[in-house]
Amino acid sequence: MIAREWKARCPLRHKAGFIEYLYQTGVKETSETAGFKGAQIFTREVTVDTVGMVEITLISYWDALESIKAFAGEEVDVARLYPEDDKYQLQPDTFVSHYEVVENLWTQ
Repeated sequence: MIAREWKARCPLRHKAGFIEYLYQTGVKETSETAGFKGAQIFTREVTVDTVGMVEITLISYWDALESIKAFAGEEVDVARLYPEDDKYQLQPDTFVSHYEVVENLWTQ
């Protein structure tokens, strides 16, 4: 299994709106792609140049790199951004990281 990690920052006031938009764009499109196994979204408050921001991390899980290519294209390390990202004053990472999932243990 492959984990694909992408991060972005936006002002705290846009947190809820951007996460909803993220579900409507990136999460929706990845979940409709063959080989998609799941996703997690993490947030944390950060300060950037004295401004309160939220850092959003999206990790999607895939069966293989070929499945990621179906979503992202041949340049799998380049982030896929969306037209209304600017509306949320998004400061996105333009590249993503990929990891081989060695262990996947969940407890209740």
